[in-house]
Amino acid sequence: MAAELKALDVVPTVAQTLNLPQVKVKATLDLLKAGNTVPFIARYRKEATGDLDEVQIRDVQAATKKLEDLQARKSTVQKALMEQGSWSAQLAQQLNAQTTMQGVEDFYLPYKQKRRTKATIAKEAGLMPLARLVQTFPTQSFEVAATEYVQPERGLNDLADVRNGVHEIFAEVIGENAGLRAWIRNYTQENGQIVARLKKKAAAEDSKGVYRLYYEFQQRIKNVQNHQVLALNRGEKTGILNVSIQVDQDAIERYLKFRLVGQRHGWAADLLVEAARDAYKRFIGPAIERELRKDLTEIADADAIHVFGQNLYHLLMGPTLRGQVVLGFDPGIRTGSKLAVVDERGKFLDKAVIYPHRAAKYDPAGAKKTIIELVQKYQVTLVAIGNGTASRESQQFIADIIQHDLPDLKYVVVNEAGASVYSASDVARQEFPDLPVEQRSAISIARRLQDPMAELIKIDPQAVGVGQYQHDLPDKELTQELDQVLESAVNQVGVNLNTASPQLLLHIAGLNKTTAQNIIAYREQNGAFKTRNELKKVAKLGPKAFEQAAGFLRIPDGTNRLDNTDIHPESYAIAQKVLKKIDTSQPLEQQKQQLATLAQPAVADELAVGIQTLKDIVDSLLHPGRDVRAAATGAVLRTDVLSLKDLQPGMQLQGTVRNVVDFGAFVDIGVHEDGLIHVNNMVPKRQRRGKINPHDYVAVGDVVTVWVLNVDIQRERIGLTLFKDQVSENTH
Repeated sequence: MAAELKALDVVPTVAQTLNLPQVKVKATLDLLKAGNTVPFIARYRKEATGDLDEVQIRDVQAATKKLEDLQARKSTVQKALMEQGSWSAQLAQQLNAQTTMQGVEDFYLPYKQKRRTKATIAKEAGLMPLARLVQTFPTQSFEVAATEYVQPERGLNDLADVRNGVHEIFAEVIGENAGLRAWIRNYTQENGQIVARLKKKAAAEDSKGVYRLYYEFQQRIKNVQNHQVLALNRGEKTGILNVSIQVDQDAIERYLKFRLVGQRHGWAADLLVEAARDAYKRFIGPAIERELRKDLTEIADADAIHVFGQNLYHLLMGPTLRGQVVLGFDPGIRTGSKLAVVDERGKFLDKAVIYPHRAAKYDPAGAKKTIIELVQKYQVTLVAIGNGTASRESQQFIADIIQHDLPDLKYVVVNEAGASVYSASDVARQEFPDLPVEQRSAISIARRLQDPMAELIKIDPQAVGVGQYQHDLPDKELTQELDQVLESAVNQVGVNLNTASPQLLLHIAGLNKTTAQNIIAYREQNGAFKTRNELKKVAKLGPKAFEQAAGFLRIPDGTNRLDNTDIHPESYAIAQKVLKKIDTSQPLEQQKQQLATLAQPAVADELAVGIQTLKDIVDSLLHPGRDVRAAATGAVLRTDVLSLKDLQPGMQLQGTVRNVVDFGAFVDIGVHEDGLIHVNNMVPKRQRRGKINPHDYVAVGDVVTVWVLNVDIQRERIGLTLFKDQVSENTH
C-alpha cells in the first residue's frame, strides 16, 4: 500500500454532515470561491443553490473550513513523521482513517517530540529488552529476569530502580495508546460527572450569592447545560468554586487490566496493572479531564456566541419609530441629566443639562421648566430615557410631568448599553465635534428609538449587552459571528444610498471601509446619486463590488423606479418585461393586482428566467422601498412608573424583551431591574417536553404580556411568566 495522505472529499462529506444535496453544496462552494458574499448568494443566486438561505450557506462555509483545518493538521503531522523517518504505509492508513482533530492528536501523541521523561531515561539506561520480556509474561522470577540490569553506572543501583524504570516505560506507552484513550474518553463522557464545590473561605467573596446554585453542584457530563458550564468556568476563574470531573476510576482500571493482562497473573501482570493505574492517574485522567472541559467550554462558547448573535440580530431588526420628535434623556446624578432633542429624521436640534435628582446642584423646579420648554418648543411627542443609573428616578420625574403638565407626552425606557462607548468614539466626534461626550449619549439614546440599526451599527457589538457571559467568550469567534450578523441584518433591510452612514455602508455586501468612505466622498462632491449605475464612478469600486452591493443599495427618489427595489440591476431587463405585461397607466393598487398573478412557471419559461427569481422580482415590484422591520411590534409607551416594591405576585404587566439566554429571557417591565421569565415559564406545564429553547418563544425587542410570579427585593430579582395560570401553580 502506498504511503499517501489522501485528500478529503469535501463536497460529499459536507453534504452528508449537513444533510444537503451534493449539487447544492458544490454550487454554493463554487460561488463562494468566486468571491461572492453570503447575502448576495442567498438573495440573487437562488436557482444555483437550490434556494439555500444565509444560515445554510454559512453552515456550508463553516463545515468546509473545519474539513480544511483537519486536512491541514494531517499534512503537518505527515511532514513531522517524514522528518523523523517514521512515515510508512501503515501510518498513512491510520492517519487517513482519522475523521476528527482529536483523533489526529491521539494518533500523533506517541510520535510527538517531547521533553526528556523518566521513560526516556529508562530507555537510555538499556531497559527496553526487559520491557519486551515483561510483555511475554515470563515464568521466571523478577529477580532472575532483572538482576543483569542492575548497573549503578547507568543509575540503576538495585532491583527497585530497574522495576521503576520499566514501570515508567509502560506508564508512558499506556498513557499514549490512542485506543485506550478513546475508550476512557468515551466512558468518562458517558458516565462521568462534573462536580463543583464552594472553596473554603470563599463565601464572603460571593456576597450576592451569584454562584449559590453551584456551591454543591453535581451533574452528568452529557446532561450539563451550556450556561451551567459558563457559570462554573467563571466561578472557578474568580476563585469561588472548585470544579472537577469525577468518574468511576475502579471501572476504568478494571478495563485497563482486562485489555493489558486479561486473566494472567504473576509479577509481569502486576507491573503492567500498576503502570496502567499510574498512567491513568498521571497522564490519561488529567488529559481527558482537560479535553472534556475544553470541549464543554467550546460547545458552551459556541452556543453563547450564537445566542449573542440571535439577540443582536433581533435588536438590529427592531421596529423603527418614525414621525416622532424625541427627547433623549440620559439620567445622571452628580453631573446632571443630559437632554437632547432630535427631529423625526434624527437630526440634532437642541440640548440641555438638568439636575432633577438630589445632588450638589439639585434643582427639580428648573429641570421641570426646561423639560416643558423643550417639549413645547419642538413639539416633542416622546421621551427616550436611558435605563442606567437614576433611570427609575428619571422615569418618576417624567411621569409626574406627564400627569400634571403634559398629558399627551409619553416615555420609553431605552437600553443604553454601549451609549457611552459610542459617545467617546471617533464616529461620535466626527458627527458632533462641538458637543461634550455626555451630550452625545443623549442623542444616541433618542436615535435608538427612531432607527435601532442605524444607531447601534456605530457601536462595538460587544458593548450592546445582549449576550450571556459575553466577556468570557473567545474574541475571534465572537467577532466573526457578530460581523456576520451585522452583514446579514444590514443587507436584509438595505440602505438608502443617499443618506446611509459610513458604518451602514461598511456592512453592505461587497463594500469595505475604503469604498464606503469613497461613496460618502462622491456624494459630498457630486450631490445625491440619481441611479445605481452611478456607483460605477466611485473610486476603487470595481465590477465585482458593484455586482455584490448594488441590489442592497436603494435610491428612493431616483430616475429609475427599479433603483428603489431589491431587484438587482442584472435583472432589470426581466423586470421591464414583467412591467410590460401589466397596464402601468392603471392606479397602483390595480397594477399590484395584475403583478400578483404573474409569478407563474409559464411566465418564467417565456422570459427565460428561474421561477424563484421571477417571484422575487414580482414581490419587489409589489413592495418598492419596503422595510422588513415595519411589521415588528413597537416599543412600550409609558405614562407612569413602577418600583420594585409596587410589584405583587399575579400582577399583569407589559414589557420589552431585553435579552434572551439559555435559561430564559430578561424583560424590561418599567422598574429598574429586568424581570426573568425562566425557560420553564415560557411553556404551559402540561406541554413541556424535552429541552425548551427560549428563542422559540421570544426574541429581543418583542413586546410581551407577563405576570409577576415572585419578587425578591433584597436580591433585586423578579420572576415572571407568560401564563397567568402559572401564578396560582407557583403559590401552591
